[in-house]
Amino acid sequence: MTTSTAMATGVPAVRPYESYVYAYPHKTAYRPLPERPALRELWAAERKDALSLYLHIPFCEVRCGFCNLFTRIGAPEELTTRYLDALDRQAVAVRDALGDGEPVRFAAAAFGGGTPTFLTAGELERLCDIAEKRMGADLRAVPLSVETSPSTATADRLAILADRGTTRISIGVQSFVDAEAKAAVRPQRRAEVEGALGRIRDARIPVLNIDLIYGIDGQTERTWLTSLDAALAWRPEELYLYPLYVRPLTGLHRLGAGVTGPEAEALEQAAWDEQRLRLYAVGRDHLQAHGYEQVSMRMFRRADAPRESADGPEDYACQTDGMIGLGCGARSYTSALHYSFDYAVDMREIRSIIDSFTATQDFSRAEVGRYVDEEEARRRHLLQSVLQAAGLPVADYRARFGTDPWADFPAELAEFAARGWLDEGAPEGLLRLSPLGLAHSDALGPALFSPGVRAAMAAYERK
Repeated sequence: MTTSTAMATGVPAVRPYESYVYAYPHKTAYRPLPERPALRELWAAERKDALSLYLHIPFCEVRCGFCNLFTRIGAPEELTTRYLDALDRQAVAVRDALGDGEPVRFAAAAFGGGTPTFLTAGELERLCDIAEKRMGADLRAVPLSVETSPSTATADRLAILADRGTTRISIGVQSFVDAEAKAAVRPQRRAEVEGALGRIRDARIPVLNIDLIYGIDGQTERTWLTSLDAALAWRPEELYLYPLYVRPLTGLHRLGAGVTGPEAEALEQAAWDEQRLRLYAVGRDHLQAHGYEQVSMRMFRRADAPRESADGPEDYACQTDGMIGLGCGARSYTSALHYSFDYAVDMREIRSIIDSFTATQDFSRAEVGRYVDEEEARRRHLLQSVLQAAGLPVADYRARFGTDPWADFPAELAEFAARGWLDEGAPEGLLRLSPLGLAHSDALGPALFSPGVRAAMAAYERK
């Protein structure tokens, strides 16, 4: 909400960019699990007929200035081999824990990171084998999404991925303007990006997604449109538009020591918020004018593109179905516990966690996580539904919980309505955000965090 909008509604303004809610609860709310519960017990009573499978590769050729992902630069001394060995051991243990008492089926799969295509073509073959031969996922029968980068999207790697059933490639471009890429501490040239996009199209993988970032230092509406048009020239099936964040322990955070005093910092933050809101609106309107549908604040899909890859297959629902994450930066979700390995941003800490992962022999227990009770499950369902442009069918919520979201979250939803964030013209029975609400997704999402999760995140010791 801008200052003028706040004055018109009488509701105090909020910062539009609190945090990107891509999962709830956030990993900074996870803690070591003293009882180290056995995976076999955690999954015993869970439905396993529509699971999601995620394999995490924590390596990149470089680390961008804005990146706070769990990844390290390079992999010396055959580290990728040791990592894949550990991933193989973990897959065997996890598949054993799932048991054979009922059919185990994966409805979607993804390779993320880091940069999965940091691996060689032969190592990507092995990664696919782990998913198929160890876990039992049929990669050619389900949506398979893989992340890549301009320098690692080579023809041999892409050929392997296409042959093994990849349906979606997501490439982080961020900007087609070389000066902006440099400002974001992302060493790349537009010619390199264009070459990678050409190779991806030559590989004939059905869905191409291009990630772009707005809010970079020196970026203007004109240069933002330059990047948007450069991306549109490839007719990508999907585009993600991300606002730039400068998070603790990242390269840009270390470089941003020029602001002195709280007043100057507040003024700079307000100007940056206004820049990002303005560029978001420019990007949204430009893509919609070129035939793209808005799926969420970040995601835009070409109107004639395959629908399956965007939200997952028809029979998988992220609000209710389980997820198996393999790798030291991956999460797994049961209905009662979300768990993973330790989390860090600092490079030394990341290296230590990866070394510990590769040395692990017993993957049969959950190490770090957070239990999710009924109240948290309601928050998660509301969050993951309402942050999508399609909104939340209230009947679905009632069918799952036996209550109404307005009864469960009266204060939060009343505040959203007062701010103009809810669509008053939505069909009856549909809780949907207004365009203003979608623009403020990164403020609305964190506003739904429970007091317990907020306290755990605030107490987290960054490393």
